[in-house]
Amino acid sequence: MLNQDFMYTHSKNIVITGKPVSEAKKAIVMLHGRGASAEDIISLKRHLNLENMAIYAPNASSHSWYPYSFMAPVSQNQPALDSALAVIGEVVAEIEASGMSAENIYFAGFSQGACLTLEYTARNAKQYGGIIALTGGLVGQQLAEENYKGDFAGTPVFISTGDPDPHVPVSRVKESIATLERLNAFVTYAIYPGRPHTISAEEIELVNNQILKS
Repeated sequence: MLNQDFMYTHSKNIVITGKPVSEAKKAIVMLHGRGASAEDIISLKRHLNLENMAIYAPNASSHSWYPYSFMAPVSQNQPALDSALAVIGEVVAEIEASGMSAENIYFAGFSQGACLTLEYTARNAKQYGGIIALTGGLVGQQLAEENYKGDFAGTPVFISTGDPDPHVPVSRVKESIATLERLNAFVTYAIYPGRPHTISAEEIELVNNQILKS
């Protein structure tokens, strides 16, 4: 029941809700898009199968993880990009310190948050519970393949975008899929002709059935 969930804001501006991590069997790191907030992305719990999960959602400073397009040269988005990746690393470390293993940690993001979700997990590939990138792709003008290391060991990944999307082109989604598959992720994706830059009911259904099914 959602009304039984607790919610508090961590000293590092991370909103934590859902089931207390000491009682949860799974946790999810949720990353909001540009101009949004942790509370915005957490609101997806009304639609996603996140029951019995501990939910961690950091807030970006000034509501943006990095200043420019995710397809701008990486140097233009520094030092904000490295700072954002470090924030996710700290959240993951906190979850793991509670005794939860990586294969029970999930990630989900929308738009800028989806790009950051993919960038963090591809740089730190291991067997996670699942990765959800709602309209996103790996970061950079060109992909720096040397940054992407590790082994996803079959981690299920879902990526989507519109065709066309004003921020995330189909070509970058396909490049990202190739990189993730090279790291042994099990990737499913959906391209929606004419869909606005938003999250559709069909995406929610796919994510629930393919990533959050247990």
